[in-house]
Amino acid sequence: MLNIDRLRVLHAVRNHGSVSGAALALRVTTSAVSQQLAKLERETGQRLLARNGRGIRLTDAGRLLAEHAERILSQVELAQADLDAQRGQAVGELRVGAFATAARGLFPAALAALRVAHPRLRPALREMEPEAALTVLARGDIDLAVVLDWYNRPLALPGGLARRVLFDDVADIALPADHRLAGRAELDLTEVADEPWVSWPPGAICHDWLMFTLRGRGVEPRIVHTAAEHHTQLALIAAGLGVAVAPRLGRTPLPDGVALIPARETITRRVYAVWREGAEGRPAIRAAVAALRDAVPTPAD
Repeated sequence: MLNIDRLRVLHAVRNHGSVSGAALALRVTTSAVSQQLAKLERETGQRLLARNGRGIRLTDAGRLLAEHAERILSQVELAQADLDAQRGQAVGELRVGAFATAARGLFPAALAALRVAHPRLRPALREMEPEAALTVLARGDIDLAVVLDWYNRPLALPGGLARRVLFDDVADIALPADHRLAGRAELDLTEVADEPWVSWPPGAICHDWLMFTLRGRGVEPRIVHTAAEHHTQLALIAAGLGVAVAPRLGRTPLPDGVALIPARETITRRVYAVWREGAEGRPAIRAAVAALRDAVPTPAD
């Protein structure tokens, strides 16, 4: 009889590509991972791993068993979800990943509400980019992800995941308060296209969206400053150092010296909660999604 804990170890090695990566994800030592793999090889009577330079690779038998392990673990998760649903209580650990402005703009209120309504639930938040959150969600390192895409650039959802829209986050154009266009009621992105830009760092989903959008309008933006945090971007704009697109979610109090102008063509980011298929029956998932929806700021916020 195959041991499910050892199958989980093999599955982690396949997903993370190394014994050390699997150990980190499973929160055990590399020695423990190696021992479990050795026992699994003895149980199956086949070699599951082979040396590959300084690392390892799965053999044909190892890949085959890892594929079965993924299906088995998925069924175990579904069984756990059914049991949780029958019990009807949100309990235990809930690992969540979210992008920075959601972590700031949604989660303080959502987590506080969960603590009151479900005191036996133990949510743990990790800040991460949407694509990274989907990757670690798919491989089982977290239970729930809060991600985003932009109105003109959808985010691909890997197979085996399900999602629910939380809300649409509107973004404005941020200018220095003494900018010649600061008094306008609305602006088109092309009207500030030639300005120096303050952007998110390259590789961030919002940076890639900005480049994609402006290039789609025939503009090569001049990115002068990059900062991951919106309040840093706004401080740079207040100093007269550029312009930016500023989403409303999680926006810090506006510093003196910044003007926010609505875009003529409304700029939105759609925010989603995402989980593995089969987990939607878990009371913990349902409770967390409900708390996040309740935490969505109203337009007046």
